[in-house]
Amino acid sequence: MSQVYELAIVGAGPAGIATAVESYLQGVRNIVLLEKDENHNSTIRKYYKDNKRVDVDWKGQKVELDGNIYFIDGTKESTLDFFDEILKNHSVELQTHVEVSSIEKQEDGSFEVFMAGKSIKAKYVVVTIGRMGKPNKPSYKIPPAIRKKVNYTLDDCGEGEKVLVVGGGDSAVEYAVDLSEKNDVSICYRRETFRRANPTNQRDIANAIMHKEVRALLGVNIDGLEDDDGKVKVVFNEIEPESFDRVIYAIGGTTPSSFLASSGIKEEDGKPVHDENYETNIKGLFVAGDITQESGGSIALGLNHGYAIACHIQGGCRVCKD
Repeated sequence: MSQVYELAIVGAGPAGIATAVESYLQGVRNIVLLEKDENHNSTIRKYYKDNKRVDVDWKGQKVELDGNIYFIDGTKESTLDFFDEILKNHSVELQTHVEVSSIEKQEDGSFEVFMAGKSIKAKYVVVTIGRMGKPNKPSYKIPPAIRKKVNYTLDDCGEGEKVLVVGGGDSAVEYAVDLSEKNDVSICYRRETFRRANPTNQRDIANAIMHKEVRALLGVNIDGLEDDDGKVKVVFNEIEPESFDRVIYAIGGTTPSSFLASSGIKEEDGKPVHDENYETNIKGLFVAGDITQESGGSIALGLNHGYAIACHIQGGCRVCKD
């Protein structure tokens, strides 16, 4: 703890990187990004399929960028390259494979950030951890024998499998459409329509269902899973049980409430409490990105959060776009 950082950022996603870069542009030079995974933007790497379209206007929501980071529509790959480039061009220290357990304010007003086996000290701390880093899991138990056949990403999927995708949002729809090219795919959603998905994905899933590339089980709930000689037997509430080679849950993520509580950050309605500058109930401790949003996912909003925090910390905007 000999070094004291001006700014420590927990989470190296879009909001975290934006906070670091915008702060650098406003004169802060002693910045550290703390990331629990092996690289920045782990959610995009894990949960976005290859060549997935990444738009500034997420789910059709028009967002004007406030800061100095010029983000444009692209793909998963071009977005990762973009963040690689802006990190390389600014003096921001990125520490990976470090998971923050809690944040504690000290008597001198600074913060101690605790990780496994070590801690660092910083004048300001910004928490930008996402929701998808901790995916929602079903409430019913999954038998040990079939746990490897129950997934939350496409990482373990092969070809020629009978797959059930569970969920009705963008990820679920994209998984189903993508897998249908080389697999027998069904999608199960407890509601009658895919209204949570963006217009493009609604069109894609409707087209896949119409051409019988994906079978839709709408208005159907799952009561549990059972082992069927190595296959996953899905026990539905409204229809007869059916067995699948693989089941993929894409039912969103949850706010890491225990972490927030351990750091003294208050929550209301499942989100951390913050003011218009994204400062929490603890002065000098901020939140940004997906964790502050109703459903998360907007890169543009995360970039704006980072810019707002950087401006507030420095007492105003020193560098602005033309």
